[in-house]
Amino acid sequence: MKHIVFLIAILIASSHLLANDTIIVRKDPRLDVLSDKQAEINKRTSMMTSSGLYKGYRIQILSTTNRDQANKVKSEVLSKFTDQKAYLTYNSPYFKVRIGNFINRDDAEKFRQQLSKIYPQGVYVVEDAVEYTMNNDQ
Repeated sequence: MKHIVFLIAILIASSHLLANDTIIVRKDPRLDVLSDKQAEINKRTSMMTSSGLYKGYRIQILSTTNRDQANKVKSEVLSKFTDQKAYLTYNSPYFKVRIGNFINRDDAEKFRQQLSKIYPQGVYVVEDAVEYTMNNDQ
């Protein structure tokens, strides 16, 4: 019994001594840089599709069963908006003409308003996998 009381007294005394100890942790500042880089990688991969493109928006200008009309509209759009890419896709039985590679829906909506002046009917923003190069500032 003396041994048990002695052990309990030692445990109480040692826990009291440990409670007064202070631990100082010094973090290497490079961990913050590494953490920021990983967060950026996570952000990019969450925006990507399985095909390597980004989740984004395009403006659909035309949906028709007439291939010649679709090619004509695509050519018109490319000549009027040389800074944008235009796409012609076929999803039976429709040919669709879309333009732009927008990550932000608001940017796509602003461009849609410009296009609506030229093409007053059937121009709207659609979700699509888009070509996009991430800048370092994003």
